[in-house]
Amino acid sequence: MTAKGITRVVIVGGGTAGWMAAAALSKFLGKTLDISLIESDDIGTVGVGEATVPPLIDFHRLLGINEPDFMAVTQATIKLGISFENWKEQGDKYIHAFGNTGKDHWAAGFWHCWLKGLRTGVSDNYGDYNVEHLAARAGKFAILPKSRDGYNYQVNYAYHFDAALYAKFLRKLAENNNVTRIEGKITGVVTGTDNGFIESVTLASGQIIAGELFIDCSGFRGLLIEQTLHTGYEDWSHWLPCDSAVAVQTTLVKSPVPYTRAIARDFGWQWRIPLQHREGTGLVYCSRYLSDEDAKKTLLRNVDGEPFFEPRVIKFRPGQRLKHWNKNCVALGLASGFIEPLESTSIHLIQQGILRLVRLFPSGGVRQSDIDTFNAQTKIETDNVRDFIILHYHATQRTDTPFWRYCRNMTVPDSLAKKLELFRQSGKIFRVPGEFFGENSWVQVLLGQGVVPQHYHQIVDIMSDDELAEFLSSVKLSAQRLVEQLPSHQDFLERYCKAKPER
Repeated sequence: MTAKGITRVVIVGGGTAGWMAAAALSKFLGKTLDISLIESDDIGTVGVGEATVPPLIDFHRLLGINEPDFMAVTQATIKLGISFENWKEQGDKYIHAFGNTGKDHWAAGFWHCWLKGLRTGVSDNYGDYNVEHLAARAGKFAILPKSRDGYNYQVNYAYHFDAALYAKFLRKLAENNNVTRIEGKITGVVTGTDNGFIESVTLASGQIIAGELFIDCSGFRGLLIEQTLHTGYEDWSHWLPCDSAVAVQTTLVKSPVPYTRAIARDFGWQWRIPLQHREGTGLVYCSRYLSDEDAKKTLLRNVDGEPFFEPRVIKFRPGQRLKHWNKNCVALGLASGFIEPLESTSIHLIQQGILRLVRLFPSGGVRQSDIDTFNAQTKIETDNVRDFIILHYHATQRTDTPFWRYCRNMTVPDSLAKKLELFRQSGKIFRVPGEFFGENSWVQVLLGQGVVPQHYHQIVDIMSDDELAEFLSSVKLSAQRLVEQLPSHQDFLERYCKAKPER
């Protein structure tokens, strides 16, 4: 490897991934780095991922972003979770909500109390014990202060926003921190003869951009990580059979709800994401069972507003690069791999990759130990997200179409199979260090998909049946009372972050 210090960073590609990287690196390390970002106005971005998860709030705080300004500029709304419709079976619905459900015991999660209450007839819908779930159903939201006793009653949330406006917003932050944007198409890449490191890229104009660390945000094509360094790809199509999407934007015909809708269709699923000025929607599907033209027709039959343009087709291959950091190139976003947007993890994985790079930044030069650590941590995180997404497809009771029969009967990764078996038998959840989705997320989806454990933790039997009934009732009542105090989601948006017209 090289012991030469890193002073010049070149980001290839803009969009969400590129400008998130530029904004973060310039904020945290900008005084010691010369950062350039190369993008071409002639090359479009995928830009359909508009739903996020709560850790993005912390990322914004690190960047010093003013939340109301960000939300107003990006036409953002609040997301409290995801409503899954038709996933267990046709006509069924459940919500995977943020936050915590009930109150856990140190030895066992709240759901063990709920499971016993289910047997004794005192448990209500599992979501009735979750503030975010109740607020989503009621269409309410507020940012709450800490109470006097120091307990934080704040409702956990994330955002829906316009991805194109978000990239523009981050671009301003990055350029204010002296990031240089270079317009142009890359026509050549030069690598070193001794170590194969990327030394420079050449633009169509003839301009040569040299660097010591390159960040590939070039999308599915992986211009540096794959086309130049031939890193290799791990294909997950046998576990995630959807390989296509059609996306469109429509007018908004009613007040935006504070959650994402994920609606299972015959050969895939449809997302519906409400912003302040429009709704983003798309159909993710398997091309073995549905043609592109029929996918477009299916999507347009299931929208409320008027489309702004013809649905566009996006082709993808689920999986990840064999190395996310190879030589002196770090891949982020779609260049790193693709897990479909079912649980809104795309932007989160970009964020995690950036923060991991900052922690492991090769200030003294690129070293294999840093590369190996980065790749090992990224693989663990990505594999666990993959398993959580596969769970939604596999744990279904649907047999009405060839697509759902395949999903129900397919062989899943051993890591997921073991987790499913453990929960079915005992109600326990096994999580590895660094896994993003918490126990409450797994439980909500497992129960929502109809996976009910055979047993609960016997520590629950310390309570009598009457004590258990009183406990469950008090948890539910506490959540209901908090939600009753919240304003409507629409009122919150009007007061806190009313959308600003695009400039």
